[in-house]
Amino acid sequence: MLEKPDLQDEKIVACLQDAYGLLVVQLAFLPLGADRNTAVYRALAEDETPYFVKLRRGLFNETAVALPKFLGDQGIRPIIAPLATKTEQLWATVGAFKLILYPFVEGHDAYEVALSDHHWRDLGVALKSIHTAVLPPALRRRIQQETYSPQWREMVKTFLERVEHGAFDDPVAVKLAAFLQARRQEILDLVGRAERLARPLQARSPEFVLCHSDIHAGNLLIDANDALYIVDWDDPILAFKERDLMFIGGGLVGAGHTPQEEETLFYESYGQTEIDPIALAYYRYERIIQDIAQFCDQILSTNEGGEDREQSLRYLMSNFLPNDVLEIAYKSDKTVNSP
Repeated sequence: MLEKPDLQDEKIVACLQDAYGLLVVQLAFLPLGADRNTAVYRALAEDETPYFVKLRRGLFNETAVALPKFLGDQGIRPIIAPLATKTEQLWATVGAFKLILYPFVEGHDAYEVALSDHHWRDLGVALKSIHTAVLPPALRRRIQQETYSPQWREMVKTFLERVEHGAFDDPVAVKLAAFLQARRQEILDLVGRAERLARPLQARSPEFVLCHSDIHAGNLLIDANDALYIVDWDDPILAFKERDLMFIGGGLVGAGHTPQEEETLFYESYGQTEIDPIALAYYRYERIIQDIAQFCDQILSTNEGGEDREQSLRYLMSNFLPNDVLEIAYKSDKTVNSP
């Protein structure tokens, strides 16, 4: 969220004191991220300890805090676990938001600082630990399982029809409508590819592992000591490992290395593993489709969002740039000649 939410700072400060016993002397909104339902702040306590405050509006998945707490307790180092309230809860409520408190890690994400060779190796170690983690049955049951749902594909087709016949007044919506019209056939081809690949995957026995599901550059943090962290556990899923592995060499983890270099460095520490070409291609296409659907929903279904709307349009359009994620997905698809 780039624009500060309609929530008084005093209410956040009071919540931190009531729920966590934290005396906050300074609270600063951080204009970060593309999620319009998530706002983040830096809080400075009376003893000068900094904290990271995350506010989540709308649907709240308790697993998003319980899972990183469990993984952190298992010693998986790149995980920043949430802090507990005075009553041992992992979140509090303030207004329409759930409030989650974390230690503040001073650093930059992988959009700002390119991952070095050792960061890629560290990521390989971390994801291997996550994919092989043995979860308590009660926690595992709370994590969504992959279903290859057509939700995002159907949304994209609906928005394509809408811009063909609808009129828009908002300048950002007008730009998006024109872009979708110009790219209509390309987007329909993308949706068609994902639909064809989903069918054989749905027929398989689900030998799923725990996946983060969103290992893009904005969710990889490099701290002042050059250590790597994986953040944002809002959407964990039980799926084939390719759900996470599609990010490696997929053009989503910042600059600094070619896709081939990313894969070489990552798999040095992740270890040799058989990559399913159908699952890899499906997830790369589906990720782009989900981006299109969510950004269209934000821009075409509401006039809210301010500066976030312009950023969302830029993000959506960037998928189609030369050598970006869509072109990489096409070039890396080893299923194109399959029946």
